[in-house]
Amino acid sequence: MVSLPRPPATSLLRFLFLGLSTLASPSQAQLELHVPSGLTRLKAVEGSEVVLPAWYTVQGQVSSSQRWELLTVMWFLEQEGKDLNQVLAYISGTTSSKSGVSLVYSMPSQNVSLRLQDLQEKDSGSYRCSVNVQDHQGIKRSHSSKTLELSVLVPPAPPSCGLLGVPRVGTNVTLSCQSPRSKPAAQYQWERAPPSAQVFFAPVLDAIRGSLSLTNLSSPMSGVYICRAHNEVGSAQCNVTLEVSTGPGPTVVAGAVVGTLVGLGLLAGLVLLYQRRSKALEEPANDIKEDATAPRTLPWPKGSDTISKNGTLSSVTSARALRHPQGPPRPGALTPTLSLSSQVLPSPRLPRTDGAQPQPISPSPGGVSSSALSRMGAVPVMVPAQSQAGSLV
Repeated sequence: MVSLPRPPATSLLRFLFLGLSTLASPSQAQLELHVPSGLTRLKAVEGSEVVLPAWYTVQGQVSSSQRWELLTVMWFLEQEGKDLNQVLAYISGTTSSKSGVSLVYSMPSQNVSLRLQDLQEKDSGSYRCSVNVQDHQGIKRSHSSKTLELSVLVPPAPPSCGLLGVPRVGTNVTLSCQSPRSKPAAQYQWERAPPSAQVFFAPVLDAIRGSLSLTNLSSPMSGVYICRAHNEVGSAQCNVTLEVSTGPGPTVVAGAVVGTLVGLGLLAGLVLLYQRRSKALEEPANDIKEDATAPRTLPWPKGSDTISKNGTLSSVTSARALRHPQGPPRPGALTPTLSLSSQVLPSPRLPRTDGAQPQPISPSPGGVSSSALSRMGAVPVMVPAQSQAGSLV
């Protein structure tokens, strides 16, 4: 793995720091850096500020007339898996630092405490302070360093509550609660809202995952359930309303709806089938066959038609029927005179005209009755009406 080149200033400061440490003569003067006992591990809440306390003293066989000059003060941040990060440097009267980082006292001073403002979780790590001093002649030098641990704590973010399962009488459900951000990890506690104010514990409560298991639901278990996520620096909560239903479940309702739809579909199919069958039985009786032969009519002899004065065909006398039989008639025998008389019947489908209405034709004198004509094979003929213009209607 190739490491990225460091800024020249950082490399120069590190070289200077190592050089001064090498040239220091602990036998003549000893620099000692101090931190409060018991404060090597500090904790602070995100968003607040913290002071990392540190000061130094010089010990050695040096006359009181000699003064020590402060050369450098450096603070570094060490984080696991990351390069050493310089957050503040004081060199020969000049101070440079990152945003939110400063020295508590103005330099030069033996108190080199560091102030960190508007803390974020990423500011957690080990802070190392390094100090170098020399005498006023620049001959004797000394170096010392100390490390402080800082942990930035994050209160739980507002959790989200949920319901897993269908809350019906006799079923089981699980109430869930989870905070998206917390340092250290949040612990969870479930309770019912007043007036019940019931607090839940293990085994129904999982304080690590934030789940609450409710079994064999009943109507009195309905109500508001509150989940509280908490750690050593803060807490947050959410709630969920549980309404235990006593009606049929969604599966039963869905089954009833499907059954009803299937029944209606079968009923509609039977009705359509019955209608088609009835129509199929009626169609042969109403169909007109194209290959059916027209009814046969009696031929009219040209010389035997008698037409009334108003143009209506009154009777047709067959010459063959009026022909006398050959040979003398037998005594007492009656010679019939065939007369075909037809009475015009109104047709319901013919339009009414202004012409003369067809008149019934009475049988000619000496004719026979209609029953006798039927026995002799006579066929009644429908005579159409004729308008005044002379056309048949």
